[in-house]
Amino acid sequence: MIDVVMPQMGESIVEGTLTKWLKKSGDKVERDEPLFEISTDKVDTEIPSPAAGTLGEILVEEGATVGINTIVGRINDGASAAPAATAPAPVQAAPPAQPPAPPAPPQAPPPPQPAAQPPKQETTPIAEISHEEQGGPLSPLVRKLAREYNIELKQVRGTGAGGRVTKQDVENYISAQAQKTVQGPAPVQAQPQEPPPPPALSQPQPPPPQQETAVTYKPQQQQDYAPIARAEKPGTRVEPMSIMRQKIAEHMIFSKRTSAHVTTVHKTDFTKIAKLRDKHKAAFLERYGFALTFLPFVLRATAVALRQYPILNASIEGTNILYHNDINLGIAVALENGLIVPVIRQSDEKNIVGLQRSIADLANRARSRQLKPDEVTGGTFSITNFGSFGSVFATPVINQPQVAILGVGTVEKQPVVIDDAIAIRSIAYLALTFDHRLIDGALADQFTGKVKQLIETWSEEIM
Repeated sequence: MIDVVMPQMGESIVEGTLTKWLKKSGDKVERDEPLFEISTDKVDTEIPSPAAGTLGEILVEEGATVGINTIVGRINDGASAAPAATAPAPVQAAPPAQPPAPPAPPQAPPPPQPAAQPPKQETTPIAEISHEEQGGPLSPLVRKLAREYNIELKQVRGTGAGGRVTKQDVENYISAQAQKTVQGPAPVQAQPQEPPPPPALSQPQPPPPQQETAVTYKPQQQQDYAPIARAEKPGTRVEPMSIMRQKIAEHMIFSKRTSAHVTTVHKTDFTKIAKLRDKHKAAFLERYGFALTFLPFVLRATAVALRQYPILNASIEGTNILYHNDINLGIAVALENGLIVPVIRQSDEKNIVGLQRSIADLANRARSRQLKPDEVTGGTFSITNFGSFGSVFATPVINQPQVAILGVGTVEKQPVVIDDAIAIRSIAYLALTFDHRLIDGALADQFTGKVKQLIETWSEEIM
């Protein structure tokens, strides 16, 4: 039998959701044939079979979220049948080892030791470490939430593989605590006031009115919360979010909670590039087999500007700044059910043809669910082309752990004043959203101004 495991889809991914089995138990599968589909906050893709044979058993059902390297199923190949027959032999040899089992009773004394453990729980670090060892590795996001909300992870019940605490467990714990603070303050505050008064005999009388106020306060809260029940309206349809949509929502909220988002917009003249593109787009399509768009010009200008302003190609880790030597540009690709950001590595080493080829290839494979895990990780700066859908400009959200993202609006002809004369120019807006924790407005404008200058004074050849 060959184990089929949940793969690791990137360096920061610790779990994945098995969304669909493409084969049933007993079906024959070939090596590298799609076996099941998974979804993470990085990628939504198909996982191939590690070997040829028959799908023996399915251990993880559809819709379940499990940690990486968890066995989700087993494949029965012909070669493993013989070893399986010999495997029971060692089991028979085990009975002789059972006689030592009687000595187990003497091991009964250790139980009193747990009594000595409670004092160790007084130290938060030790409690967290022991919980982490029992439940498995914790994701960076779980650790961060625990620090931000001052949560002892030993108090959180883990629902992940092996009892591991997931981000959802932490959020559920936070919500539960928030509800307690809303519903509990009145009765909880009334009770602690009772113990202090015992020294004075005349003071026990005040508590009754406080208890009365607490009693009257509870029904008020219940009345306030009673209408929360959702009323079904005619013509209303309730549909759960897809796994990818849930991951995108979590990622966006996390980004907004992490970075201080500020957006600066620069009006940019694309006339020179527009004329160059119109001149070569027919020959370009005939020679290379894919169309020439405005996006590779923006990528090329961005890569050059990032070399001049490397802090926009960095990331933040605690109180440290991580400067990345490679310029790996992520490009946002719209899918039918969400959004994904594949990465073009070493973008500064590619010319217009190379960048356009990478854009077309990654976009096509993203929409056909054929991206590899390493093609959606390792980005250092992102670009989103919302102009392809007619948007003039927008305020994009930073793709963590990056510190900036550049949005490109639609290129359209506008009347512009040049040397006191009105001219028709191809104009677009570049919107740079940056993390104000690290990047100041002046530096952001200098970077965007450099990208604008390179586009307006384009001098590189296309073919």
